[in-house]
Amino acid sequence: MNIIDELEWRGAINQQTDAEGLRELTEQKSISLYCGVDPTGDSMHIGHLIPFIMLKRFQLAGHRPVILIGGATGTIGDPSGRQSERSLQTLEQVQANVDALTAQMKKLFITEGDNQIRLVNNYDWTHKINVIEFLRDYGKNFSINAMLAKDVVASRLESGISFTEFSYQILQSLDFLHLYRHEDVQLQIGGSDQWGNITSGLDLIRKKEGPEAKAFGLTIPLMLKADGTKFGKTAGGAVWLDPNKTTPFEFYQFWANTDDRDVVKYLKYFTFLSKEQIDELAVKVETEPHKREAQKMLAEEMTRFVHGEELLEQAKRITAALFTGDIKSLTADEIEQGFKEMPTYEATKEAKNIVDWLVELGIEPSKRQAREDITKGAISMNGERVSELDLEVTADLAIGGRFIIIRKGKKNYSLVKLS
Repeated sequence: MNIIDELEWRGAINQQTDAEGLRELTEQKSISLYCGVDPTGDSMHIGHLIPFIMLKRFQLAGHRPVILIGGATGTIGDPSGRQSERSLQTLEQVQANVDALTAQMKKLFITEGDNQIRLVNNYDWTHKINVIEFLRDYGKNFSINAMLAKDVVASRLESGISFTEFSYQILQSLDFLHLYRHEDVQLQIGGSDQWGNITSGLDLIRKKEGPEAKAFGLTIPLMLKADGTKFGKTAGGAVWLDPNKTTPFEFYQFWANTDDRDVVKYLKYFTFLSKEQIDELAVKVETEPHKREAQKMLAEEMTRFVHGEELLEQAKRITAALFTGDIKSLTADEIEQGFKEMPTYEATKEAKNIVDWLVELGIEPSKRQAREDITKGAISMNGERVSELDLEVTADLAIGGRFIIIRKGKKNYSLVKLS
């Protein structure tokens, strides 16, 4: 399957500047292509992954991807998709973010001895250009009329846009020209909001290199969930790739909880499973949706890709323990991940009667209710049912000396931290 055919089957193409020409080029030779990300933060979230996974697909098809970290454009601010100006970051903060994203990209996409994916930073060539060169050699090639007509600018004219953000498309165009000249890059890919920036780059290449220059642009569709809401957002915010921002368990659960209406689309977009494997899972979504096999496969593939085999197994252990109630099989660190969003209470390590302890913490509203729930077998501690009203709660009962998990009824969990 030609790489363009594969992307079309996966539903991953939104717009192309020259679909026929790009298909012909990718059939003729191995091409270089790029996608960029600005260091607006110290971690990518799952929405950022989509175009870079496309780069990886091109690599697997024998092409040569370039990942661009926007050390220069990150200091300016991309107006795409925004209704107001970005707050400028300090140069020190931008550099810290560049370092963090570079490490993240290397971990995700570059294996040892792999020289097929290259990492570049646009600061390396942009900082050498002085303001006179910028205006004479590049600014002269951009029509204000055309720049104002770009959706990203036109949508901001009423609320206002600074010259800084207005000039962003020139800087991104410079990137495409530089990579075309020095890295033989002939294709830029990006999100649908990057169409204006990509076409500006193509215009600059043809003005500088001649109208016959073979360069192309391709965007991916805006990802929406079946209910019409934006992909990648949860009640708690974005789903980050940094395990310190979104734990591997939370990451796994995000994918495992995918709606039946979305799961096949996500398998196509995000995983490297074959068409045959995905078609088979699609049938199971239709015939055996209760087994959620497609969701489990999606969660496993994505957690393995981002966090590795060890943290995938940890996420699966936590998931299994929560399902079976086998809490004691988890370590203290796994408890911290799995119960992060559950009601949390603080307790001292002083020994106390179970009834008094539950009431003082606020897990039970009264001693009468606590005694009644214990007598009925409705209270479990660390996965084991509490049956004695005179049980003494001590630090020895805590997992890792730190946590006690109380379950009231079938699903009401509470995390108690001992200090």
